[in-house]
Amino acid sequence: MGTIATLQQSSKRKTKRGAKAAPPAQPNPMRIFQTMNAFQQTAAMRSAIELDIFTAIGEGQTTVADIAQRAGAAGRGIRILCDNLTLMGFLTKNAAHYGLAPDAAVFLDRRSPAYMGTAVRFLNAPEILRAYDNFTEAVRKGATAMSEEGTISPENPLWVEFARSMAPLMMMPAEAIAQIVGADSGRKCRVLDIAAGHGLFGVTIARHNPQAEIVALDWPAVLEVAQANARKAGVEGRYSTITGNAFEANLGSDYDLVLLTNFLHHFDIPTCESLLKKAHAALAPGGRAVTLEFVPNDDRVSPPETAFFSLIMLGSTPHGDAYTFAEYDRMFRNAGFARNEHIRPPESPESVIVSYK
Repeated sequence: MGTIATLQQSSKRKTKRGAKAAPPAQPNPMRIFQTMNAFQQTAAMRSAIELDIFTAIGEGQTTVADIAQRAGAAGRGIRILCDNLTLMGFLTKNAAHYGLAPDAAVFLDRRSPAYMGTAVRFLNAPEILRAYDNFTEAVRKGATAMSEEGTISPENPLWVEFARSMAPLMMMPAEAIAQIVGADSGRKCRVLDIAAGHGLFGVTIARHNPQAEIVALDWPAVLEVAQANARKAGVEGRYSTITGNAFEANLGSDYDLVLLTNFLHHFDIPTCESLLKKAHAALAPGGRAVTLEFVPNDDRVSPPETAFFSLIMLGSTPHGDAYTFAEYDRMFRNAGFARNEHIRPPESPESVIVSYK
Protein backbone atom coordinates (compact mmCIF):
# COMPACT_ATOMS: atom_id res chain seq x y z
CA MET A 1 0.00 0.00 0.00
CA GLY A 2 2.86 2.37 0.87
CA THR A 3 4.44 1.91 -2.55
CA ILE A 4 1.14 2.56 -4.36
CA ALA A 5 0.49 5.69 -2.31
CA THR A 6 3.99 6.96 -2.99
CA LEU A 7 3.56 6.39 -6.74
CA GLN A 8 0.20 8.20 -6.71
CA GLN A 9 1.64 11.20 -4.86
CA SER A 10 4.62 11.32 -7.22
CA SER A 11 2.29 11.23 -10.21
CA LYS A 12 0.22 14.11 -8.78
CA ARG A 13 3.39 16.21 -8.25
CA LYS A 14 4.49 15.58 -11.85
CA THR A 15 1.04 16.49 -13.12
CA LYS A 16 1.05 19.73 -11.19
CA ARG A 17 4.56 20.63 -12.43
CA GLY A 18 4.16 19.50 -16.02
CA ALA A 19 0.48 19.97 -16.87
CA LYS A 20 -0.61 23.05 -18.75
CA ALA A 21 -3.65 24.96 -17.62
CA ALA A 22 -6.74 24.28 -19.70
CA PRO A 23 -7.29 27.06 -22.22
CA PRO A 24 -10.22 29.36 -21.44
CA ALA A 25 -13.46 28.57 -23.23
CA GLN A 26 -13.67 30.42 -26.53
CA PRO A 27 -16.74 32.56 -27.29
CA ASN A 28 -19.15 30.68 -29.55
CA PRO A 29 -22.15 32.36 -31.22
CA MET A 30 -23.97 29.06 -31.89
CA ARG A 31 -26.21 29.21 -28.80
CA ILE A 32 -27.20 32.77 -29.72
CA PHE A 33 -28.03 31.66 -33.27
CA GLN A 34 -30.05 28.69 -31.99
CA THR A 35 -32.01 30.85 -29.54
CA MET A 36 -32.84 33.43 -32.21
CA ASN A 37 -34.17 30.60 -34.39
CA ALA A 38 -35.96 28.67 -31.63
CA PHE A 39 -39.35 29.76 -32.97
CA GLN A 40 -38.68 27.56 -36.00
CA GLN A 41 -38.52 24.46 -33.78
CA THR A 42 -41.83 25.48 -32.23
CA ALA A 43 -43.34 25.76 -35.72
CA ALA A 44 -41.95 22.33 -36.66
CA MET A 45 -43.48 20.71 -33.59
CA ARG A 46 -46.84 22.38 -34.17
CA SER A 47 -46.92 21.28 -37.81
CA ALA A 48 -45.96 17.71 -36.91
CA ILE A 49 -48.86 17.54 -34.45
CA GLU A 50 -51.32 19.12 -36.89
CA LEU A 51 -50.27 16.66 -39.64
CA ASP A 52 -50.31 13.75 -37.16
CA ILE A 53 -46.77 12.76 -38.14
CA PHE A 54 -46.02 10.96 -34.87
CA THR A 55 -49.15 8.82 -35.05
CA ALA A 56 -48.45 7.93 -38.68
CA ILE A 57 -44.96 6.71 -37.81
CA GLY A 58 -46.29 4.85 -34.77
CA GLU A 59 -48.75 3.04 -37.05
CA GLY A 60 -45.87 1.85 -39.24
CA GLN A 61 -45.84 4.44 -42.02
CA THR A 62 -42.15 5.20 -41.73
CA THR A 63 -40.98 6.38 -45.17
CA VAL A 64 -41.34 9.87 -46.63
CA ALA A 65 -43.75 8.61 -49.28
CA ASP A 66 -46.00 6.81 -46.80
CA ILE A 67 -46.04 9.65 -44.29
CA ALA A 68 -46.70 12.20 -47.02
CA GLN A 69 -49.62 10.20 -48.40
CA ARG A 70 -51.23 9.86 -44.96
CA ALA A 71 -50.68 13.54 -44.12
CA GLY A 72 -51.79 14.81 -47.52
CA ALA A 73 -48.55 16.75 -47.80
CA ALA A 74 -45.69 17.18 -50.26
CA GLY A 75 -42.84 14.70 -50.00
CA ARG A 76 -40.24 17.47 -49.87
CA GLY A 77 -42.02 19.10 -46.96
CA ILE A 78 -42.32 15.82 -45.03
CA ARG A 79 -38.66 14.93 -45.62
CA ILE A 80 -37.40 18.26 -44.35
CA LEU A 81 -39.81 18.29 -41.39
CA CYS A 82 -38.97 14.73 -40.33
CA ASP A 83 -35.24 15.26 -40.72
CA ASN A 84 -35.45 18.27 -38.43
CA LEU A 85 -37.63 16.42 -35.93
CA THR A 86 -34.83 13.86 -35.90
CA LEU A 87 -32.28 16.60 -35.20
CA MET A 88 -34.53 17.80 -32.35
CA GLY A 89 -34.53 14.31 -30.85
CA PHE A 90 -38.20 13.43 -31.39
CA LEU A 91 -37.63 10.99 -34.26
CA THR A 92 -34.98 8.46 -35.16
CA LYS A 93 -33.76 7.74 -38.69
CA ASN A 94 -32.34 4.54 -40.11
CA ALA A 95 -31.68 4.68 -43.86
CA ALA A 96 -35.02 5.71 -45.38
CA HIS A 97 -37.14 4.89 -42.31
CA TYR A 98 -38.16 7.13 -39.41
CA GLY A 99 -39.04 5.94 -35.91
CA LEU A 100 -40.38 7.50 -32.72
CA ALA A 101 -38.02 8.50 -29.94
CA PRO A 102 -39.31 7.40 -26.48
CA ASP A 103 -40.85 10.77 -25.50
CA ALA A 104 -42.64 11.07 -28.83
CA ALA A 105 -43.96 7.51 -28.60
CA VAL A 106 -45.48 8.11 -25.18
CA PHE A 107 -46.70 11.70 -25.48
CA LEU A 108 -47.15 12.54 -29.18
CA ASP A 109 -48.64 9.39 -30.75
CA ARG A 110 -52.39 10.03 -30.69
CA ARG A 111 -53.05 6.37 -29.83
CA SER A 112 -51.18 6.64 -26.53
CA PRO A 113 -53.25 7.14 -23.33
CA ALA A 114 -50.66 9.78 -22.33
CA TYR A 115 -51.05 11.76 -25.58
CA MET A 116 -50.61 15.50 -24.97
CA GLY A 117 -50.43 16.93 -28.46
CA THR A 118 -53.64 18.87 -27.83
CA ALA A 119 -51.65 21.21 -25.53
CA VAL A 120 -50.23 22.97 -28.59
CA ARG A 121 -53.64 24.54 -29.21
CA PHE A 122 -53.33 26.51 -25.98
CA LEU A 123 -49.57 26.92 -25.66
CA ASN A 124 -49.32 28.17 -29.25
CA ALA A 125 -52.67 29.96 -29.37
CA PRO A 126 -52.54 33.26 -31.32
CA GLU A 127 -53.35 35.19 -28.15
CA ILE A 128 -50.36 33.62 -26.38
CA LEU A 129 -47.99 34.19 -29.29
CA ARG A 130 -49.08 37.83 -29.62
CA ALA A 131 -47.90 38.42 -26.06
CA TYR A 132 -44.34 38.23 -27.40
CA ASP A 133 -44.77 40.35 -30.52
CA ASN A 134 -43.75 43.39 -28.48
CA PHE A 135 -41.98 41.76 -25.57
CA THR A 136 -39.47 44.61 -25.31
CA GLU A 137 -42.34 46.87 -24.29
CA ALA A 138 -43.44 44.31 -21.69
CA VAL A 139 -39.94 44.38 -20.21
CA ARG A 140 -39.98 48.19 -20.16
CA LYS A 141 -43.39 48.20 -18.44
CA GLY A 142 -42.76 45.22 -16.21
CA ALA A 143 -46.15 43.95 -17.39
CA THR A 144 -47.82 42.46 -20.46
CA ALA A 145 -47.99 44.65 -23.55
CA MET A 146 -51.04 42.75 -24.87
CA SER A 147 -53.75 44.77 -23.13
CA GLU A 148 -54.42 46.14 -19.67
CA GLU A 149 -55.45 42.74 -18.27
CA GLY A 150 -53.67 40.36 -20.64
CA THR A 151 -54.88 36.78 -20.43
CA ILE A 152 -56.69 37.29 -17.12
CA SER A 153 -59.53 39.41 -18.50
CA PRO A 154 -63.00 38.25 -17.33
CA GLU A 155 -64.46 35.29 -19.23
CA ASN A 156 -61.55 35.28 -21.68
CA PRO A 157 -62.36 32.55 -24.27
CA LEU A 158 -58.70 31.52 -24.16
CA TRP A 159 -59.46 29.64 -20.93
CA VAL A 160 -62.08 27.52 -22.68
CA GLU A 161 -59.32 26.41 -25.05
CA PHE A 162 -57.08 25.82 -22.02
CA ALA A 163 -59.74 23.57 -20.48
CA ARG A 164 -60.20 21.63 -23.71
CA SER A 165 -56.57 21.13 -24.64
CA MET A 166 -54.44 21.06 -21.48
CA ALA A 167 -56.07 18.23 -19.51
CA PRO A 168 -53.68 15.54 -20.85
CA LEU A 169 -50.71 17.58 -19.63
CA MET A 170 -52.20 17.64 -16.14
CA MET A 171 -52.94 13.92 -15.74
CA MET A 172 -49.71 13.15 -13.89
CA PRO A 173 -49.91 16.17 -11.50
CA ALA A 174 -53.57 15.33 -10.81
CA GLU A 175 -52.64 11.78 -9.84
CA ALA A 176 -49.79 13.11 -7.67
CA ILE A 177 -52.17 15.42 -5.81
CA ALA A 178 -54.72 12.62 -5.32
CA GLN A 179 -51.95 10.56 -3.74
CA ILE A 180 -50.68 13.42 -1.56
CA VAL A 181 -54.14 14.14 -0.11
CA GLY A 182 -54.83 10.45 0.52
CA ALA A 183 -57.81 10.20 -1.82
CA ASP A 184 -57.68 6.40 -1.75
CA SER A 185 -58.51 6.38 1.96
CA GLY A 186 -62.18 6.70 1.04
CA ARG A 187 -62.99 9.16 3.82
CA LYS A 188 -65.91 11.54 3.29
CA CYS A 189 -64.45 14.67 1.77
CA ARG A 190 -65.75 18.01 0.42
CA VAL A 191 -63.45 19.59 -2.15
CA LEU A 192 -63.55 23.12 -3.58
CA ASP A 193 -61.69 23.38 -6.90
CA ILE A 194 -60.98 27.10 -7.52
CA ALA A 195 -60.42 28.07 -11.18
CA ALA A 196 -61.14 24.45 -12.03
CA GLY A 197 -60.55 24.77 -15.78
CA HIS A 198 -60.75 21.24 -17.23
CA GLY A 199 -61.71 20.01 -13.75
CA LEU A 200 -59.20 17.18 -13.83
CA PHE A 201 -57.83 17.74 -10.32
CA GLY A 202 -61.19 17.47 -8.62
CA VAL A 203 -62.36 14.71 -10.96
CA THR A 204 -59.26 12.63 -10.20
CA ILE A 205 -59.85 12.89 -6.45
CA ALA A 206 -63.47 11.88 -7.00
CA ARG A 207 -62.40 8.86 -9.09
CA HIS A 208 -60.13 7.66 -6.30
CA ASN A 209 -62.58 8.41 -3.50
CA PRO A 210 -66.27 7.48 -3.95
CA GLN A 211 -67.08 9.61 -0.88
CA ALA A 212 -65.57 12.81 -2.31
CA GLU A 213 -67.91 15.61 -3.34
CA ILE A 214 -66.43 18.23 -5.67
CA VAL A 215 -67.50 21.86 -6.08
CA ALA A 216 -65.83 23.50 -9.10
CA LEU A 217 -65.58 27.26 -9.55
CA ASP A 218 -64.88 28.97 -12.88
CA TRP A 219 -66.50 30.93 -15.69
CA PRO A 220 -69.66 29.28 -17.11
CA ALA A 221 -68.20 28.32 -20.51
CA VAL A 222 -65.13 26.79 -18.87
CA LEU A 223 -67.25 24.79 -16.44
CA GLU A 224 -69.05 23.14 -19.34
CA VAL A 225 -65.74 21.47 -20.21
CA ALA A 226 -65.15 20.44 -16.59
CA GLN A 227 -68.64 18.98 -16.28
CA ALA A 228 -68.12 16.99 -19.49
CA ASN A 229 -64.93 15.54 -18.02
CA ALA A 230 -66.78 14.68 -14.81
CA ARG A 231 -69.43 12.83 -16.84
CA LYS A 232 -66.76 10.99 -18.79
CA ALA A 233 -65.17 9.87 -15.51
CA GLY A 234 -68.53 8.78 -14.07
CA VAL A 235 -68.47 11.21 -11.14
CA GLU A 236 -71.03 13.77 -12.35
CA GLY A 237 -73.40 12.90 -9.49
CA ARG A 238 -70.83 14.22 -7.03
CA TYR A 239 -69.76 17.22 -9.11
CA SER A 240 -71.41 20.62 -8.67
CA THR A 241 -70.38 24.11 -9.74
CA ILE A 242 -70.13 27.76 -8.73
CA THR A 243 -69.95 30.23 -11.63
CA GLY A 244 -68.12 33.53 -11.56
CA ASN A 245 -65.01 35.34 -10.41
CA ALA A 246 -63.06 33.52 -7.69
CA PHE A 247 -62.32 36.82 -5.92
CA GLU A 248 -65.99 37.82 -5.76
CA ALA A 249 -68.01 34.58 -5.63
CA ASN A 250 -69.39 33.10 -2.42
CA LEU A 251 -67.18 30.04 -1.97
CA GLY A 252 -69.29 28.32 0.67
CA SER A 253 -67.78 26.69 3.76
CA ASP A 254 -66.76 23.51 5.58
CA TYR A 255 -64.52 22.14 2.82
CA ASP A 256 -61.89 19.55 3.71
CA LEU A 257 -59.75 20.55 0.72
CA VAL A 258 -59.41 23.67 -1.39
CA LEU A 259 -57.55 23.19 -4.67
CA LEU A 260 -55.57 26.12 -6.12
CA THR A 261 -53.97 24.68 -9.24
CA ASN A 262 -52.03 26.89 -11.66
CA PHE A 263 -53.92 30.01 -10.62
CA LEU A 264 -52.02 32.12 -8.10
CA HIS A 265 -49.14 32.79 -10.50
CA HIS A 266 -51.38 35.15 -12.51
CA PHE A 267 -51.56 37.78 -9.76
CA ASP A 268 -49.47 39.98 -7.49
CA ILE A 269 -48.88 39.04 -3.86
CA PRO A 270 -51.61 41.24 -2.26
CA THR A 271 -54.20 39.83 -4.70
CA CYS A 272 -53.08 36.28 -3.96
CA GLU A 273 -53.36 36.90 -0.22
CA SER A 274 -56.90 38.24 -0.60
CA LEU A 275 -57.95 34.97 -2.27
CA LEU A 276 -56.06 32.85 0.25
CA LYS A 277 -57.96 34.53 3.08
CA LYS A 278 -61.23 33.51 1.39
CA ALA A 279 -59.90 29.97 0.93
CA HIS A 280 -58.90 29.82 4.61
CA ALA A 281 -62.36 30.93 5.68
CA ALA A 282 -63.99 28.32 3.41
CA LEU A 283 -62.08 25.42 4.99
CA ALA A 284 -63.40 23.35 7.85
CA PRO A 285 -61.21 23.12 10.98
CA GLY A 286 -58.19 20.99 10.11
CA GLY A 287 -58.76 21.52 6.38
CA ARG A 288 -56.01 21.90 3.81
CA ALA A 289 -55.35 24.06 0.77
CA VAL A 290 -53.46 22.27 -2.01
CA THR A 291 -51.61 24.45 -4.48
CA LEU A 292 -49.92 23.41 -7.73
CA GLU A 293 -47.42 25.96 -9.00
CA PHE A 294 -44.10 26.63 -10.70
CA VAL A 295 -41.91 27.28 -7.65
CA PRO A 296 -38.27 28.19 -8.42
CA ASN A 297 -35.53 28.10 -5.84
CA ASP A 298 -34.60 31.31 -4.05
CA ASP A 299 -32.00 32.10 -6.75
CA ARG A 300 -34.91 32.27 -9.29
CA VAL A 301 -32.80 30.54 -11.97
CA SER A 302 -33.14 26.92 -10.84
CA PRO A 303 -34.53 24.45 -11.63
CA PRO A 304 -34.40 25.95 -15.15
CA GLU A 305 -37.66 24.37 -16.42
CA THR A 306 -39.45 25.90 -13.46
CA ALA A 307 -37.71 29.26 -13.37
CA PHE A 308 -38.49 29.95 -17.05
CA PHE A 309 -42.17 30.27 -16.14
CA SER A 310 -41.67 33.85 -14.92
CA LEU A 311 -41.08 34.84 -18.57
CA ILE A 312 -44.54 33.56 -19.50
CA MET A 313 -46.10 35.63 -16.74
CA LEU A 314 -44.25 38.78 -17.78
CA GLY A 315 -45.47 38.37 -21.34
CA SER A 316 -49.10 37.55 -20.59
CA THR A 317 -50.17 39.13 -17.27
CA PRO A 318 -50.00 42.54 -15.58
CA HIS A 319 -48.48 41.31 -12.31
CA GLY A 320 -48.03 37.51 -12.37
CA ASP A 321 -44.80 35.74 -11.46
CA ALA A 322 -43.16 32.44 -10.55
CA TYR A 323 -43.02 32.80 -6.78
CA THR A 324 -40.52 31.05 -4.53
CA PHE A 325 -41.64 28.82 -1.68
CA ALA A 326 -40.52 31.49 0.81
CA GLU A 327 -42.95 33.91 -0.86
CA TYR A 328 -45.79 31.40 -0.89
CA ASP A 329 -45.08 30.51 2.73
CA ARG A 330 -45.48 34.18 3.71
CA MET A 331 -48.65 34.55 1.61
CA PHE A 332 -50.35 31.57 3.22
CA ARG A 333 -49.25 32.54 6.73
CA ASN A 334 -50.48 36.09 6.21
CA ALA A 335 -53.83 34.59 5.15
CA GLY A 336 -54.07 32.65 8.42
CA PHE A 337 -52.66 29.22 7.55
CA ALA A 338 -50.60 27.58 10.30
CA ARG A 339 -47.93 25.83 8.22
CA ASN A 340 -47.00 24.85 4.68
CA GLU A 341 -45.26 21.85 3.14
CA HIS A 342 -43.37 22.03 -0.16
CA ILE A 343 -43.39 18.84 -2.28
CA ARG A 344 -41.65 18.43 -5.64
CA PRO A 345 -43.21 15.45 -7.47
CA PRO A 346 -40.70 13.55 -9.61
CA GLU A 347 -40.54 14.28 -13.34
CA SER A 348 -42.52 17.51 -13.01
CA PRO A 349 -41.49 21.18 -13.26
CA GLU A 350 -44.27 22.07 -10.81
CA SER A 351 -44.47 21.82 -7.04
CA VAL A 352 -47.31 20.98 -4.68
CA ILE A 353 -47.75 23.14 -1.58
CA VAL A 354 -49.97 21.76 1.18
CA SER A 355 -51.19 24.44 3.59
CA TYR A 356 -52.86 23.57 6.90
CA LYS A 357 -55.59 25.65 8.53
